[in-house]
Amino acid sequence: MIEFTEFLQILNEKAKGQIQGTAKLDVTDQCAIILSEEGARLGDEVADVTLSATQAVFEKILAGTQNPTMAFMSGQLKVDGSTTRALKVSAILTE
Repeated sequence: MIEFTEFLQILNEKAKGQIQGTAKLDVTDQCAIILSEEGARLGDEVADVTLSATQAVFEKILAGTQNPTMAFMSGQLKVDGSTTRALKVSAILTE
C-alpha cells in the first residue's frame, strides 16, 4: 500500500480540472477525501456522489488493475448517489 500523502497527491493530479461538482471518496476506516475541479483534499462534507471502499481498492482502481464497475458489482465499492456520476468519477480516476 502506498503512503497516504502520495495517495492524496495522485488523486489531486487526476481530479484537478477534471471533476465537475464534487465527489467524496470515503476511504474505509481512514478518512474522507473531497474531489473537485480544484483537486483533492481531506474533507467530509456532503458531495454530489460518494464512493466508499478501502484504500487498497481505490489504489487498484487508480493503477488500472481493478475495474470500478466490477468492484461495485462485487460489493468492494459502494456508491451513494448517482451511479452515472460515480462512473464518470471512476473513469477520471482510471485515466
